[in-house]
Amino acid sequence: MNNPLPRLGVLFSGGGRTVENIARNILEGSLEAEIAIAISSHEGAGGIERARGFGIRTEVLDHREHGPELSDRINELLEDAQVDWVLLAGFIRFYEVPERYRGKVLNIHPSLLPDFGGKGFYGMKVHRAVIEAGAGFSGCTVHLVNDEYDKGPIVVQRSIAVEPGETPETLASRVFEEECIAYPEALRLCLSGRLRLENNQVVITDAESD
Repeated sequence: MNNPLPRLGVLFSGGGRTVENIARNILEGSLEAEIAIAISSHEGAGGIERARGFGIRTEVLDHREHGPELSDRINELLEDAQVDWVLLAGFIRFYEVPERYRGKVLNIHPSLLPDFGGKGFYGMKVHRAVIEAGAGFSGCTVHLVNDEYDKGPIVVQRSIAVEPGETPETLASRVFEEECIAYPEALRLCLSGRLRLENNQVVITDAESD
């Protein structure tokens, strides 16, 4: 009997391009998983229709309505969908990870963490800060989520040079191209059983676990 596919729960707040990227990798066969549920923290987010367009069960838990109970409501839906892994995909609210998902939650951030990360650093704010700081390189980071913004163990990073005359918009576009590669790569590593934590750092082993 074939093993069931890992079930993913995807959390987003905006346009849903990262949700689409994961869904396309699954459809193309480069990622062996299924998106069991997608949850938006914002009513009217563009990603809602994008996710539904892939036939994904999509729910809205508006952060203004649920406030400090948002994480609890999210976890109820994840439990109902029998999710194995949780992916933050442009999710800008704080998600409190329950015990059952410790080490099973991934986030992607549009900079080379630990630089330009933390509360308030998301979207175009990150790219603007990179340029204003005169950084020579930027990129993206996929990391496991803990109880602090952008502080979890790093799984995958991809870097690009910041070009002369770069604008936040051009940098955002080029970084997103790297995100489209990095997130599926990190997820494949996690699902392969080759990832383990040692002293709060990710170690990738050669052999897959049983």
